[in-house]
Amino acid sequence: MFFHNDYCYLMLSINPIPILNDNYIWHVTNGHAHLVVDPGDANAVRNALAGAKLDYILITHHHWDHTQGVEQLKQSYPEVQIYGPANSPFKVIDHALNDGEQIHLSALDLKLTIIAVPGHTLDHIAYVSDHWVFCGDTLFSIGCGRMFEGDAYTYQHSLETLATLPGSLLLFPTHEYTLANLEFARSILPDDENLMIWQQEVSQLRKQNKASLPVKLKDEITRNPFLRVADPQFQKMLAQLSQQKIDNKVDAFAVLRALKDKF
Repeated sequence: MFFHNDYCYLMLSINPIPILNDNYIWHVTNGHAHLVVDPGDANAVRNALAGAKLDYILITHHHWDHTQGVEQLKQSYPEVQIYGPANSPFKVIDHALNDGEQIHLSALDLKLTIIAVPGHTLDHIAYVSDHWVFCGDTLFSIGCGRMFEGDAYTYQHSLETLATLPGSLLLFPTHEYTLANLEFARSILPDDENLMIWQQEVSQLRKQNKASLPVKLKDEITRNPFLRVADPQFQKMLAQLSQQKIDNKVDAFAVLRALKDKF
C-alpha cells in the first residue's frame, strides 16, 4: 500500500517528518523499532516518536540541516545506533561506513547496501534496500543537489551509479524541491510531455500539502534532465541552448548544473 505521505511495505512504514523550509527527515518503523534518516531537528523527531524509543539514525552527509539534531537525539536516546560515512567531517557516528558495505538493522529486519555518491559533498553516501534508496541530496525528483564539493566528473558518475540500480526502487530524497526543479526542467524542455504530466500531478499534491516523494527511479531516468546527459540529442539541445561546446556527458552535466545554479 502506497500513499504519498505513508509508504508501507513488508510491515515497514516510511513517513516524512517535515522540518525547516523544505527538508524531510524520513521515519521508518515496524511499530516497535524506529529509524530516522538525516535528522536535522531533534524536537521534530521526538514529536514523531511520541514517546517511543529511537533505535537507528542514518546520515547521508555532513551538512548541518541533515545532522544538527543528532547530538541531542543521542542524549535523549543513549542506545541509538548512528550510521554515517567513514570520511565525513561529522564525527558523531557509531558505525563508519564505506562504499560497498552492507548493514543489517536487526530490530527492523532491514538490510541496506552502502553506495558512495560524492559530488554534492565528498562524504555523501546512499542507503539501498531491495525496495528503496535513501539518497539524501545527491538526487532529487527532476534535479540533483548543488555541487558544493567534488567536480562534474565525480558527480555525474555518482548519478550514473544510482541510475544503474533497479528501476523499481523508490527514491527518498531529503528535500521537497520537485516543483522548483520542474520549473527549471520545463524552461529547457518546454515540450516534454512527461514533465508536463508530472508538474500537474505534483501541483495537486502540494496543494493538498502532500509530499511529492518518494518517486520511482525508472520515472526519474525518463524525466530528470540530470539523468539524461548521456543522450546525444540532449547534449546537442543543451549546446545550442547554452552556446557552449559539449562533447560528452560530463560536459553536459557541468553545463546543466551551471544553468540550474543561475536559474
